[in-house]
Amino acid sequence: MQTSGSNPQVRVGYLPITDASPLLAAKDKGFYRAEGLEVAPPVKFPSWDAIAQAFMAREVNVIHLLMPTTMWVRYGAKFPGKVVAWNHTNGSAITVLPEINEPQDLAGRTIAVPSWFSIHNIVLQLLLRQHGLDPITTIPKAGIGDRQVYLKVLPPPAMLAELQDQRIAGYIVAEPFNSAAETLQVGKLLRLTGDVWRDHACCVVFMHEDDLRERPDWTQAVVNALVKSQQWSKANRQELAHILSKDGGGYLPFSADVLRRVLTNYDTDFYRRHGAVIHPEWRSARIDFQPFPFASYTHRLAEELRQTLIGDIQDATVIDPLAFLQDFTSDQIAADLVDDSFVRRSLQLVGGPQAFNLASDLSRQEMIETL
Repeated sequence: MQTSGSNPQVRVGYLPITDASPLLAAKDKGFYRAEGLEVAPPVKFPSWDAIAQAFMAREVNVIHLLMPTTMWVRYGAKFPGKVVAWNHTNGSAITVLPEINEPQDLAGRTIAVPSWFSIHNIVLQLLLRQHGLDPITTIPKAGIGDRQVYLKVLPPPAMLAELQDQRIAGYIVAEPFNSAAETLQVGKLLRLTGDVWRDHACCVVFMHEDDLRERPDWTQAVVNALVKSQQWSKANRQELAHILSKDGGGYLPFSADVLRRVLTNYDTDFYRRHGAVIHPEWRSARIDFQPFPFASYTHRLAEELRQTLIGDIQDATVIDPLAFLQDFTSDQIAADLVDDSFVRRSLQLVGGPQAFNLASDLSRQEMIETL
């Protein structure tokens, strides 16, 4: 593999959530180095907006980013980024105050989402509407209606404190903020997102399109490292929890105990009794790892995003925040946003699709069940 010269350092950007695991484990376990790559210390960002802006400013060149946000970056902001792989599957949940027992109890309350352009916002709105509730993004003068749920954006690191202080009734976000609320006994899981949209992607690996075009060997090495890191992460969850923890690699401000709960504790009987899991037959992990970016998912995600309410994105020049989707069909987005050629080659290095229990033809059908 090429190691220097025209090839840049791998500059990873991440949020302090378990979704970042493969990017971080690849550094700690030497997967980048084994591919002949030079890697800078990963840079932590406080919010999805911050990491997207840093990526577009080229301060970082390999990031995990919410899949709907990659659509906004490429088609809304018109910045040439490409999805090269998934980073993980599932790994998020709706966490609520202890007195809330079912979605209808959210009526008249406030729920935080990490970004308007997120699987979290999409899944939450699907669930609310299925239960006869109307999501809103601005509070009317008369206050939140008795069949309305007010959605607001909060950076993931800010959500737990807001819940503890009961300034919000709940949040939908990536781990470990759901596990942390359980551990601190300030909240409980209302629903796991992977039980609504089976084995969905949340964050994906996003890179600069010119790197794919001008440095294909370097790009291939990066994707190789991340696929091998996902395979390792899937099989070594206890060690991964330690690496991520504040007492290990210091990447996330949580104890290994909280992270082990995310990575290894998925008591489907308990969560089924309490309604957080309705589809145990799906056999979905609380968080799992597989790198292939299914076109069926990208297509369905674009379709669902078109139906999703988007709040103020703090840009006075934008009248319709989803207008960028009008110029493309969902098939066009699925074909253009993602380049799966690198990950297809990487999969062959680790035993093929079956190494991640994927179909040999790398196809699947999307399953969304709110009830």
